[in-house]
Amino acid sequence: MSSSPPAPMSGAELALRLLAAFRDLVDALHVELAEHGHSDARPLHGFALQAIGPDGATAVELGDRLGVSKQAAGKTVDALVDRGYARRDADPGDARRKIVTITPRGHEMLALSAEIFGRLRDARAAGIGDDMPAFERSLRALAPDLGSGLDSPGWFAR
Repeated sequence: MSSSPPAPMSGAELALRLLAAFRDLVDALHVELAEHGHSDARPLHGFALQAIGPDGATAVELGDRLGVSKQAAGKTVDALVDRGYARRDADPGDARRKIVTITPRGHEMLALSAEIFGRLRDARAAGIGDDMPAFERSLRALAPDLGSGLDSPGWFAR
């Protein structure tokens, strides 16, 4: 007796399953980050550190990159500074501006996150098996541009 293939997903189910997979991956990351001394890290912090980038950013630039207001970006910067992941420095070109840069602790968390994400990816690939390359090609086809991902915190709030 053969079973029929599952019915195609609805668009809503696809979106929810992608979101659930994202949440599961990020939650697993944060469990491991906590085990390595970063229990105070939150998902938003990773987005923010990526948005700050290697050259730093002002609160206005960070807000634009994250898709949030300058005030929300400022609160995020406060949290990053309080936790030791970022610092505020005077802009050498304009003393009225502050540049937010990533501290060694922030770089450590980003490097550790990349390592953990690699392990988590491998564990999921083991569960999917030979279908993983096709799955990854399909995801790349569905989302060819990763540039819009950093503004997800602001996008969720719209």
